[in-house]
Amino acid sequence: MNRTVGLILILAGVAMLVWTGFTYTKKEKVIDAGPIEVSADREKSVNWPPYLGGVLLVGGIVVLVASGKK
Repeated sequence: MNRTVGLILILAGVAMLVWTGFTYTKKEKVIDAGPIEVSADREKSVNWPPYLGGVLLVGGIVVLVASGKK
């Protein structure tokens, strides 16, 4: 079980180091006046700091090594 958690943390850490975020498009209502509705596409972005990927990578390695010593 701990080995699986360690591998997942390592993969997530590497992925977060490679991709520092992503963007997506969300449709928002601008005007909603009875039967008339106007909407606009807004681009949103989700970013995370690169050091977080490094922390996950190191944590995964520590968990993987600790599970192998049993």
